[in-house]
Amino acid sequence: MQRNRHPQYVETILTCACGTTFHTRSTVPEQMLSVCSHCHPYFTGQQKVMDSAGRIAAFQRKYGTGDGSSR
Repeated sequence: MQRNRHPQYVETILTCACGTTFHTRSTVPEQMLSVCSHCHPYFTGQQKVMDSAGRIAAFQRKYGTGDGSSR
């Protein structure tokens, strides 16, 4: 391995947009995150459920019955 070729591996502070900070190690001293496990809807349980039945009905109204028959 060549000397002085690789970046330094240092203590890093990750800061999320929600204000949560994490301490880890990386080659970059400070990083900003837009979403973390404290504010992401998947992890917080605030996930929205898609109305797929309504979307299918709207598609069928717009484009036909959807039974495979051609017009």
